[in-house]
Amino acid sequence: MKDGLWSRSLGFKPEHHWKKELAAGAISYFSVVYIVMVNATILADAGIPLQGAMLGTLLTSMIGCLLMAFGGKSPMVVVPGMGINAFFTYTLVHSMKLSWQEALMVVSITGVLFAIVAFTSLYKLISQAIPYNLQHGITVGIGLFLTFIGLQKSGIVIAHQTTFVAIGHFNDPKVITACATLLLAIVLFVRNVQGGLLISILAGTGLAYVLGAVEPTSTVRTSETVQQYGQLFGALSFSGIASVAFWIAVFLLLLIVLFENIGMITAQTNMIGRPDTFKNSLRVLAVTNIFAGILGSSPAVAAAESTAGIAAGGRSGVTPLVTAILFGATFFCIPLLAYIPDSAIAPVLIIIGGLMVQNVREMDFSDFTEAFPAFLIMVMMPFTYSIVDGMAFGFIAYPVAKLAAGRGKEVPVALYIISVLFVANFVLHSLV
Repeated sequence: MKDGLWSRSLGFKPEHHWKKELAAGAISYFSVVYIVMVNATILADAGIPLQGAMLGTLLTSMIGCLLMAFGGKSPMVVVPGMGINAFFTYTLVHSMKLSWQEALMVVSITGVLFAIVAFTSLYKLISQAIPYNLQHGITVGIGLFLTFIGLQKSGIVIAHQTTFVAIGHFNDPKVITACATLLLAIVLFVRNVQGGLLISILAGTGLAYVLGAVEPTSTVRTSETVQQYGQLFGALSFSGIASVAFWIAVFLLLLIVLFENIGMITAQTNMIGRPDTFKNSLRVLAVTNIFAGILGSSPAVAAAESTAGIAAGGRSGVTPLVTAILFGATFFCIPLLAYIPDSAIAPVLIIIGGLMVQNVREMDFSDFTEAFPAFLIMVMMPFTYSIVDGMAFGFIAYPVAKLAAGRGKEVPVALYIISVLFVANFVLHSLV
């Protein structure tokens, strides 16, 4: 009886298989554990202590997976999202000049608003207000932006005084390491090797030390990680909450988190043939994002890598429960993860960018009024080094193009309001 209650609390049904669920949880973990290093590296660019960011990423992933196991009852794994972490660092902190403490407050407030949307029917209204081309354009643009960041961190692309960017120096051990790691990651990914990205990171790290691409550092202790995390946990700051920039940041982050999770959850619940779990899964993601800011992480999403566990037979909450337990064990490996250099992590950003760009296949390019605004989003994100500015160009151009074509009625009222807010954002920034 107790076993029955336990299994039902995880959405486990008689037709499911325990061995497959356990294996799916392990496979999901090895497919996505690279996020601990990659997410922390990006958050460190915002000024967050690296080891503290690793622990914050782990705790956010653990709580998200546990909530998905018992609340969502579906095999989706929850981790801080790639692309959204870039928005956190390079847009909220670097471009909009928020401190990382204020940016964490943005994350938690976004989670609260996300919860309001998820626990009502508002998510349907909002998702229907943004044209599909713009939604896919955001994903593709973030993918290009991540790729550009990866190319920079690897040294494959460097700054140039005349042309702004140029090819790097291939006699540099860091570039050699990055290129070799990228080639290995491509091979492993194409051959569907489970945990391929993690394997490539570890192999790249070893090669970096062999080639002298990174200097050996002093021993990192677990106590130092905990000490760093003490500076991060609950470090949210209310200081910028009265500024317009703060609420623009909340609005933009809400759009990104909402659209990415709605799209991902829809796809994965359809894969397992359980669309009935959509609503609860979306609510789990909303609650997780409230915790993310408090725990010191960028927003969480239903990981695309969850499909690896689903393909292995994951159908219930047992899968993320196993993943959560393995994330907990990863805490003892954090001192070792601190030795991983950028040259081993950057290739993973390039691979993930390439995966996100594939959304271009879902876009309609036959209608210029639909295609060009999405095109602006895609190219302006990497060219302005800002996700929010790239979104602004596309969201402003869309109603302009429709009005010029005499088709202004095709634009939802909500989108006109969003466009005006983006224009106001540009005007306010020009006055600062």
